[in-house]
Amino acid sequence: MLISTDHSIFTDRRSRSIFIFFILVVLLFVFIIADIMTGAVRIPAEKVLRILTGITGENQVWSTILFDFRLPKTLTAILAGSALSVSGLQMQTIFKNPLAGPDVLGVSAGASLGVAAIILGFGDFFVIRNLSYMGSWAQIISAWTGAGLVILLIMYVSLRVRDIMTILILGILFGSAASAIVSILQYFSQQTELKIFVIWSMGSLGNLTAVQLQVMALSVITGFILALVTLKELNPLLLGETYSRSMGVRIKRTRMLMFLSTSILSGSITAFCGPLAFVGIAIPHLARLLFNTSNHYVLVPASMILGSMLMLLADILSQASPSGILLPINSVTAILGIPVVIWVIIYNRRFVNVG
Repeated sequence: MLISTDHSIFTDRRSRSIFIFFILVVLLFVFIIADIMTGAVRIPAEKVLRILTGITGENQVWSTILFDFRLPKTLTAILAGSALSVSGLQMQTIFKNPLAGPDVLGVSAGASLGVAAIILGFGDFFVIRNLSYMGSWAQIISAWTGAGLVILLIMYVSLRVRDIMTILILGILFGSAASAIVSILQYFSQQTELKIFVIWSMGSLGNLTAVQLQVMALSVITGFILALVTLKELNPLLLGETYSRSMGVRIKRTRMLMFLSTSILSGSITAFCGPLAFVGIAIPHLARLLFNTSNHYVLVPASMILGSMLMLLADILSQASPSGILLPINSVTAILGIPVVIWVIIYNRRFVNVG
């Protein structure tokens, strides 16, 4: 009878999770259509579906707007939301800290430092002289370089320090140091260069070319593959390193792969879209609350879907200004994410163990 009851509970939980996933996928599809419809030019939902399904005879101007502008922006939002959410989930698990996120290791700050070095240090060469294409790629490469330097520092420390909280604190210090250097560059920069950097720091989903979107997609997929490699080690890590070792988990290898995955995911989004705040911290908690589980085989796909939905919602809200002016996407994500973070802090006793 006990076995039958346990099996019934397992079946009920699995059925509930499948049902929730089905609802989330449907809602994600609705958010995608709503995001594609939103913009200065109104395109009816039925026309959007007809164009996306390849039905001929539709308005060619609408087709150009959808395929050249809105669809790439929607794909960018999906990639950004899912990447930041998965990286946040990884950090909260490995640090056992409910407020850990992709920014905690200083990767985003390192990428921002790389961008600041190009825009504020060499803006006269790359930006002002109309070398926009060259300047764009120089900005991206520099962001990767800044993020990569922080990655190397964290990996170097992780090989020599066993205390995971010490690594967390050092990551925060690395990020603070990078931010301090950025502030110095801002102080000595020219007005035009400073304005360009401030606009970048506000975040954007719609400035990527087709080639840049492909590069970002490949980078994010690489980060996801690394996350999947360590997926089976995440659940044992919730019970401590001693238990994980007894289960055959190679702690150092897992830690390095998770750092690398997180750095690639969050660093890619920062380089291409700017620093997008609070997504990585808030979404994993929403996934745990919604599914009531610590199983990462459930939390990882749930975080990807919820993160995509949040970024799509943020993109829609950023275009909802009555004046027609686009709101900074970073400000919108902060407005959406901060209430969740405050809720976690107030009720932190329920989340001491992030599992």
